[in-house]
Amino acid sequence: TMQSSGHRFRDVEHHPLLADNKGYDSSSSSSEADMAERVWFIRDGCGMVCAIMTWLLVVYADFVVTFVMLLPSKDFWYSVINGVLFNCLAVLALSSHLRTMLTDPGAVPKGNATKEYMDNLQLKPGEVIYKCPKCCSIKPERAHHCSICKRCIRKMDHHCPWVNNCVGEKNQRFFVLFTMYIALISAHALVLCGFQFFSCVRGQWTECSDFSPPVTVILMIFLCLEGFLFLTFTAVMFGTQIHSICNDETEIERLKSEKPTWERRLRWEGMKSVFGGQPSLLWINPFAGFRIRRLLLRGKKGGPEFSV
Repeated sequence: TMQSSGHRFRDVEHHPLLADNKGYDSSSSSSEADMAERVWFIRDGCGMVCAIMTWLLVVYADFVVTFVMLLPSKDFWYSVINGVLFNCLAVLALSSHLRTMLTDPGAVPKGNATKEYMDNLQLKPGEVIYKCPKCCSIKPERAHHCSICKRCIRKMDHHCPWVNNCVGEKNQRFFVLFTMYIALISAHALVLCGFQFFSCVRGQWTECSDFSPPVTVILMIFLCLEGFLFLTFTAVMFGTQIHSICNDETEIERLKSEKPTWERRLRWEGMKSVFGGQPSLLWINPFAGFRIRRLLLRGKKGGPEFSV
């Protein structure tokens, strides 16, 4: 233990005692203000490959649904309604993915364990606070260090390579929306595949698609496999996330069986805390709070912030 400004530092990785409202004050930290003016992006090779694969798979599903199943259909309104619905869900899913990937999940500023920062905390003499030895930052309560982002993340749930980012306090809502919309378009694609197979078997394969029968079958079988896998994965993840929010417990805390040192929110309060305010359509809108002008200003001021 070492003495500094009348307080005791302790280098530990888990179980921080510093309360959230004490250890993270965006108005009092210049480094945090600078960080807020930058676009968040993680330079992780595996994560970037997974993120690109996610987009390509969604684009593939949209191609098969639109050009293999809907456009050749003789039922005009069937094609229009399902085409608009599927493409709207795809846009919402990809928008949620982008916001999850490009939103700061709640990173604690690096190297903020300074005398000036300690003085701003107004801690009692002799009070024990915890410092992360990997990024030299004072760890707020429930923060964990991510070895990929190389930062301590507030209320870190897990690091997801498919969105190339951690899921934490500030972007969990977008991650939940991403899993929900991917599950919905996967289920929609599977239903459309079922109708298409039934229609082609009942009629003529050469008339139910503009592609040759073998190509049509291969494209639809691959879409079915993709839809089934994505539906299973995202539905389970969506349920897990909702369960964690309602119990006010992150996945890391659950796996480590950490005893809560904080006052848990009620289930409804947890949902309102993550999604913001009273229930409304804004809860399922990934564009809520997005400002193009602010994004352009961030790019001009500081450029993208990369994980180092």
